[in-house]
Amino acid sequence: QVQLVESGGGLVQAGGSLRLSCVASGRIFSSSTMGWFRQAPGKEREFVAAVRRSGASTLYADSVKGRFTISRDNAKNTVYLQMNSLRPVDTAVYYCAAQKLIASMQGPYDYWGQGTQVTVSS
Repeated sequence: QVQLVESGGGLVQAGGSLRLSCVASGRIFSSSTMGWFRQAPGKEREFVAAVRRSGASTLYADSVKGRFTISRDNAKNTVYLQMNSLRPVDTAVYYCAAQKLIASMQGPYDYWGQGTQVTVSS
């Protein structure tokens, strides 16, 4: 059984920073591609960023490129999302996800966390 638990969300002013963390249980972590997604009120969930198991290969949505950085620490079973220069449009629930088998970095994903709220005020 794989469990993903996110933390680090909160309220921040525009231009500020937050770092999200996602701790995974189970042996799948070190062999899995990990991703971050977000869902704003009234909108569909969208891809934000992903990182392959080695950490060397990453992918970002155009909307966050240059502002967000995804990384992972396989020894700690943790994936991070450093978010800088935050904007009100970044307000959403952010979800961590893991792939069971190698697939496109944008999905599909097999395991999901419960989400953490990020609110950016103007």
